[in-house]
Amino acid sequence: MHAGERVSKPRIALFDLDHTLLPIDSDYTWGEFTQEIGWTDRVEFKRRNDQFYAHYVAGTLDVHDYVRFATEALRLKGAAAYADAHARFMRQHILPLRAAAVDLVRSHQQAGDAVAIVTATNELVTRPIAEAFGVPELIAVDLVRDAGGWITGEIAGVPSMREGKVVRVADWLRARGQDWLDVETTFYSDSTNDLPLLEKVDHPVATNPDPRLRAIALERGWRILDLFTDTND
Repeated sequence: MHAGERVSKPRIALFDLDHTLLPIDSDYTWGEFTQEIGWTDRVEFKRRNDQFYAHYVAGTLDVHDYVRFATEALRLKGAAAYADAHARFMRQHILPLRAAAVDLVRSHQQAGDAVAIVTATNELVTRPIAEAFGVPELIAVDLVRDAGGWITGEIAGVPSMREGKVVRVADWLRARGQDWLDVETTFYSDSTNDLPLLEKVDHPVATNPDPRLRAIALERGWRILDLFTDTND
């Protein structure tokens, strides 16, 4: 290496999931799906699901209360019923993935970047979705397991939400033998809930941003990416 020559850092591409790579909120849609298949009460569950979602949009969600609520039907139905139901959920509500989102992820993978999905939705809802994108690295809300290996409804460790995403990505980097200063990071997100991580990375990208994030991105000169402007995509 010649004197003064810069050494490029390994590149990391981080993606939020809901309304970023997906045009929907997978957590909310999963809740609606449990109503469709008769796992939850159509009236009461919808009322509470809508209420929790409004708190999420406003940035006031108690994630522990929400996860207990959102995973109750799963906990009661068991692992086998979950596997069957989630496969149906994927077919009816997730697939096919939007081409623009798949192409964006693949562009980073083909460039040699390490890619991870970082989501505030729990691991059971999102793991199969991450796999469909071809992304094995998933940082999601982890769930406590009982002695039989099934979920209890409680969150394990730090939830990957708001400031927790920064903590969880830092832990993930540490497990890779890296630190923030060792890598060049990009993060794609739609929501002001993700401001802590957007402000932490080298390259924040407001992706399908909500009005508040769009205004912030314009003010700060952040890149804005609208993946789903073409309804035929």
